[in-house]
Amino acid sequence: MADANPTMTLDPKYDHYDYPTTSPVVQTGHPGHTTKEQEAQVHQLRMGLEQAGCKDRLDTLTLLRFLRARKFNVDLSKQMFLDCEKWRKEFGVEDLVKNFQYEEKSKVFEYYPQYYHKTDKDGRPVYIEQLGNVDLTAMYKITTADRMLQNLVVEYEKCADPRLPVCSRMSGQLVETCCTIMDLKGVGLGKARQVFGYVQQASGISQNYYPERLGKLYIINAPWGFAPIWNVVKGFLDPVTVQKIHVLGGGYQKELLGQVPAENLPKLFGGSCECDGGCMLSDAGPWKDPKWMKSPNTEKPAEDSTTIENGPAEVSKPGDEVPAAAPGDAPLPSGQPAGETAPAAAPAPAPAAP
Repeated sequence: MADANPTMTLDPKYDHYDYPTTSPVVQTGHPGHTTKEQEAQVHQLRMGLEQAGCKDRLDTLTLLRFLRARKFNVDLSKQMFLDCEKWRKEFGVEDLVKNFQYEEKSKVFEYYPQYYHKTDKDGRPVYIEQLGNVDLTAMYKITTADRMLQNLVVEYEKCADPRLPVCSRMSGQLVETCCTIMDLKGVGLGKARQVFGYVQQASGISQNYYPERLGKLYIINAPWGFAPIWNVVKGFLDPVTVQKIHVLGGGYQKELLGQVPAENLPKLFGGSCECDGGCMLSDAGPWKDPKWMKSPNTEKPAEDSTTIENGPAEVSKPGDEVPAAAPGDAPLPSGQPAGETAPAAAPAPAPAAP
């Protein structure tokens, strides 16, 4: 309830947030709405990870995401976190964030656009993928699969910081998830096969190492054969994940505009936004506004951060909830961090989401 003003116990050693930390979704297990047992599980997980030698990313919001992804099983959450830390070291994530340059982006986007663009009505970053022009033969003359994955990981990291903190500051409430638009216009079986290997890798990174980042997924311009496949696939998914996924044909504009304001949606998809130089390369969003933007944690010492108090949560409206996904959900679009994923039947095993 909004008047209950739910709070969350923050750890003075790790929790240095300069943005709201209470989830607008009044749901157990989400920040600001944890039970005493769940708070004890956060503490237990943190202690176990400290004993295992972990020193970074032990803040409460991060640990809650890993716990929700494993239904608050502390042992499974600990193993998931340790696997993630091992992967981060092997993949060289910290170095990539600081040094990676994707000079070929504009040429790659001629075949496979993957980009963030402004926010939805709930303040989430909007992430867009278009699969209709995918041509891996042409793309691999411009770049490599490894560099595509490296760029994807860098974007995942930028989503976590600074994009989501910026969106939280601007909206005045905690924003932890993204709204993904996956455009299947022009996608046939041949193109689906072409991109399957890459998307499978991308989806694995998303669901294993960036849990609980999917807020909503709109699969638009779904071909005629997609609906019956989806009806079968969703029977195997957790109902809370199915609620996040909207499969739409060519007449998607009304529903999509109900979630994304017209001024924030590229004209290509029925909105009114026409960024200079094109929306896909603009990176337009509040993360470009100095009023809300602050240096990512990778660029500042920990003591520069400040801790803020939790405010009251808003009562969620029907359909607004972003419930935790169960382990084993199908993979998400390839560019959005998430522990939840869209159905494997999508041309890109649906989604890997930053």
